[in-house]
Amino acid sequence: MISLSSVIFNGMDATRIDVQVQLASGLSKPEFNIIGLADRAVKESAERIRNVLSALNLTLPPKRLTVNLSPADVEKSGSHFDLPILCGILCAIGVLPEEQLSKYLILGEVGLDGAIVKTDAVLPAAVWANKNGLGLICPYAQGGEACLSGHNDILAPNHVLELINHFNGTSVLAMPDMTHVAENDGVPQKNIDMSDVHGQAAAKRALEIAAAGGHAMLMVGPPGSGKTMLASRLPTILPEMTAEEILETSMIYSIAGQLNNKSLISVRPFRSVHHTSSPVALSGGSSDARPGEISLAHNGVLFLDELPEFNRATLEILRQPMESGQILISRARRNATYPARFQLIAAMNPCPCGHLGNAAMSCTRAPRCAEAYQNKISGPLLDRIDLHVDVDAVNPWEMKTDDGALRETSREIRARVVAARNRQIARQGHVNATLDGPELERVAALDDELTAFLNTAAEKMGMSARGYNRIKRLARTIADLRGAENIEMSDLAEALSYRPINRGKYGVKS
Repeated sequence: MISLSSVIFNGMDATRIDVQVQLASGLSKPEFNIIGLADRAVKESAERIRNVLSALNLTLPPKRLTVNLSPADVEKSGSHFDLPILCGILCAIGVLPEEQLSKYLILGEVGLDGAIVKTDAVLPAAVWANKNGLGLICPYAQGGEACLSGHNDILAPNHVLELINHFNGTSVLAMPDMTHVAENDGVPQKNIDMSDVHGQAAAKRALEIAAAGGHAMLMVGPPGSGKTMLASRLPTILPEMTAEEILETSMIYSIAGQLNNKSLISVRPFRSVHHTSSPVALSGGSSDARPGEISLAHNGVLFLDELPEFNRATLEILRQPMESGQILISRARRNATYPARFQLIAAMNPCPCGHLGNAAMSCTRAPRCAEAYQNKISGPLLDRIDLHVDVDAVNPWEMKTDDGALRETSREIRARVVAARNRQIARQGHVNATLDGPELERVAALDDELTAFLNTAAEKMGMSARGYNRIKRLARTIADLRGAENIEMSDLAEALSYRPINRGKYGVKS
């Protein structure tokens, strides 16, 4: 019996799959069976492999060929089993040496002519193989992606014949070329900058606080006030990703099939989700439990524009990941857990027409239409958003084009954000948005005067225990931006201003 190695992923967790191939005599013509809880894509590999063998002028002997994917109680899906199954058969008929192939983790789809084509999850497979002392055989088109793992024993053939010639000594496959690995200096694409934003000093200040502490933020304002423009510039003031964050994020994109060859995700993701997106698109799932938008936004920003237009059931998916930083996708035969430590930035109009409070464009249905519109968002979700900010229309006098030198750049704001985050990492090892329990009481301690002030405000605002703690986290971040050891009254007052009783001048309850 021949036994080679491949892999499947449940979320970020890898499971080794033994591809066992056995030829049994007793038949007058070849018989080919794949067992081991294989899905349709895996079973169809039998036909692809028959055509590849024909293209190589090879034939199966008149025996019963059985391919077992072990462990048998784990569902197998994906076309990446083509190559390990084909290699197992070639070992069984004496074309390839099992002793050498067994030292590799093998994955790749095979075309009818023997070409080895792209598949998903090559980067995490390379990381897993490296940790477990195995080499890696993957498609040529993804050799660069595999090398990003730091593994130094990778074979990336373009065709099955190249693999056969390599192990038979006819020619040698070199390590994939990494001389043109894409580099990124951490500056987001499109050359956008906070200095592009005219006016909106209050919203910029709130965005800086959100960036410094990793807080969720909701912007409410009329169309054209700059909500989307502000949100898209948040990545420009966030700290650069660490090496660990880069690798983890890139692995998620690799599993999703969205990682470009020879390029790691080195800039914090900015995922802008359309309001027609389904719950599965947001959370992840489908038959193969792929990561959704909230996981693709891991270590970055998830932007939801026109928040009330989203299906309510879709929005409620956000509640658990916002607290835990991960999401569990449960299906009939598979459970997958993906990281989802994203920073939520949402935007909405105050009412369906967007002009509530504008005397020049008043609505005859106000304020009832605005109340119904804003009530589409559940209270528990709003309670998880730290900063609620009114973004007014920009005054025409602020739209001068010659005052760019007076507007702060992303580099200047980022310097303050990085300094504040460094204080948080040195103090508690993570950002303030994730403070909780005894750690929150220690880090965001309040004296008697501040405690009495916050208690009075919480009572008047009808604040929940979760909201109470979020005010303390927010005040801690504001103090960190000042470089202060202790929270002061001004910090607490500013934090409370971002959690109003009502929606500012619109007079509609949040």
